[in-house]
Amino acid sequence: MKTLKKINYEPAKVSSGYTDRILKVDLKTEDIRIIEVEHDFKDKYIGGRGYALKLIWDHTTSETRYNSPENVLAIASGPLGNEPGFPGTGKFIVGTISPLTDTFIDSNVGGHFGPLLKLAGFDALAISGIADEDVVIMIDGDEKMISILTSPGYDREIDEGSLSFGETLLKDINQGSYSDNISVVTAGQAACHARFGIINSHYFDRRRNRIRTKQAGRGGTGTVMRFKRLRGIVVRSNLQRANGNNAVDPKGVCRSGSEFRQILRKADPKQFHLSSWGTTVLSEYMDKYHIFPINNYQYGQGPESSKLFAQEFLDRYFSKRLPDGCYYGCNLACAKGAEGVTLTRGPMAGKTVGIDGPEYETVGSVSCMGIFDPHFVMEYNWYCDEYGLDSISTGVTISFFMECFQRGYLNVEDVGYELKFGNIDSADRALHEVGKGEGFGKIIGEGVAKGKKWMAETYASKNGVTPDEVMTELNKFGMEVKGLEFSMYVTKESLAQQGGYGFALKGPQHDEAWLIFIDQVHKELPTFELKAKALKWFPLIRTWFNAVGLCKLPWIDVRHPEAANTKNPEKNFPSLDYYIRFLNATVGTNKTLEDILNDSERLYILQKLINVRQGKGTRDSDQIPLRAMGPVFLNEYEARAEYYDQWLRDELGNNNVPEDSKKRHELLLKKRMEAYQNLCDTVYKEKGFSREGIPFPETVEKFGLMDDQARQLLQDYHMFDTP
Repeated sequence: MKTLKKINYEPAKVSSGYTDRILKVDLKTEDIRIIEVEHDFKDKYIGGRGYALKLIWDHTTSETRYNSPENVLAIASGPLGNEPGFPGTGKFIVGTISPLTDTFIDSNVGGHFGPLLKLAGFDALAISGIADEDVVIMIDGDEKMISILTSPGYDREIDEGSLSFGETLLKDINQGSYSDNISVVTAGQAACHARFGIINSHYFDRRRNRIRTKQAGRGGTGTVMRFKRLRGIVVRSNLQRANGNNAVDPKGVCRSGSEFRQILRKADPKQFHLSSWGTTVLSEYMDKYHIFPINNYQYGQGPESSKLFAQEFLDRYFSKRLPDGCYYGCNLACAKGAEGVTLTRGPMAGKTVGIDGPEYETVGSVSCMGIFDPHFVMEYNWYCDEYGLDSISTGVTISFFMECFQRGYLNVEDVGYELKFGNIDSADRALHEVGKGEGFGKIIGEGVAKGKKWMAETYASKNGVTPDEVMTELNKFGMEVKGLEFSMYVTKESLAQQGGYGFALKGPQHDEAWLIFIDQVHKELPTFELKAKALKWFPLIRTWFNAVGLCKLPWIDVRHPEAANTKNPEKNFPSLDYYIRFLNATVGTNKTLEDILNDSERLYILQKLINVRQGKGTRDSDQIPLRAMGPVFLNEYEARAEYYDQWLRDELGNNNVPEDSKKRHELLLKKRMEAYQNLCDTVYKEKGFSREGIPFPETVEKFGLMDDQARQLLQDYHMFDTP
């Protein structure tokens, strides 16, 4: 690797969870700058998502798109990231303007990169510009040097694969051996072709004695990285991890972490068994409650679903001896993996590999295509990582086109093969075409939103109808909002999760508001009012986790035994208390839950302002497909008619329910659409927004965000004239 630019620096010492430095790199000019962070900046924007949001707000405009030179690729941890004494502290954020949504996207990813970046002296890394050739950034805290290097030219197989490239690069940097003091993020060849390319976070797992990966999977972060001609970012530091944050009260950190680990150790085996099964345990729960996505979310339960339940993966693939965690100190250990899996399909058929995952979302992506083969799930998982593809967007977009094929909008002539639900050969072919940017994969790689437009124009030109007429039908089952594909939960029976997807600022993913379990399974949000209030509270607390550098699973997926005795068991307040103590002991504050919710709401409002600026912040942008509200077609309704008919009787009374099933179906959808619009009105009011979803000036002013840009933005929407 040829050195294009390098600077020497003195790594800042971590103090109270922060280094108070941001590293900025312009790939075009090869400018490397270290920015000192003022105290009020970190108090206001916290870290992680907050730092990424502020960088995007300040350095991009309404005209910025994913491929604009000024677009920022931001990587940031938070004050609580990198603490082995507390569970789930390996998280960091990758934020940017998305190729799918044209607005801010961030992805919460695990591994060692975020903690090592902090130890190397930086709270955040902000990358702008587009390099003239493929490059690698090296941040070496041991050598006290930051470099921009030409990307190594490995052989074709290694050079094109994200997993292979990352593994080889880590070895090269460390003279042919692995070390857990070095981490790298990479993007694969598919990010050059598809809008939903991911960033892989590679780290050395001592127990498995191999490189493992976690993914910044949503919204095309890897696509941005590759467009900037950035192949990898390497960070190294040999500083110790224990008390690496130099907490104000290290004993307080130790106490809160020790007590919380005991709760996880006792409670998880009685609840989800995440330490044994990982998130694949959700498949069985989702199927039982009609939430498991099948055939592009047409159905939430299926006769073959059990083939994809957790026990199948535990028996056939997962190790029962190796505890897994994405970072040191997390005894929940849900980051499952498999060793010695032989690929049977694709260009690497016959190769034996280690596979990280699958997570529930990847399992659901495969069932969404109507496929119930666990080995195909494993191969799909590995190839998505190797190509650098978001397994969710890939599966949902393929599923959309499978339904287009089912309903006659597509044929073999259009695709080149029969793209049918349940057909492993066609799903596999589509996957590899997306990964390589070939054939119909070029269309799939654009995502559902642009896929709908292509489909409408293509079908209209052949059939003498208008594209608008076709689009009206496609919008019913094209599962995207704001341009982002849905994550893997059928929401037809959960108004709360419908709002969770519709109001999610970066599009329909569960990171902001995963309410379906407490709403549809536990039934802890029985009233309209409780659902609406949850749609304000849960996005705020989840935003806070993304700001401080924490994983949410230990809090949201493992209930504290005492939570049942509280007024709001779904909020798991006893566990949240450990987090608040952890924060105060680290940073040296005396914050309450209300304080951290206020801190988080500031970030939420800033993200909303970015959405408004980018044209994705109004009521129109929060509308969800009809299938997210109810059964679009009669086959879906009839598969669950008993439930839907009872819902109508509960809503209208027995005497007002039509006898004809088609009329019942029409009435059901009408009532569901009315309920969603009522939810919009109520939630906007709760959040301090207008009926069109725009923040009122007083909402923005409350959190100190009324700068010149925000003022002009609200003037453009006449918000200062609103009583």
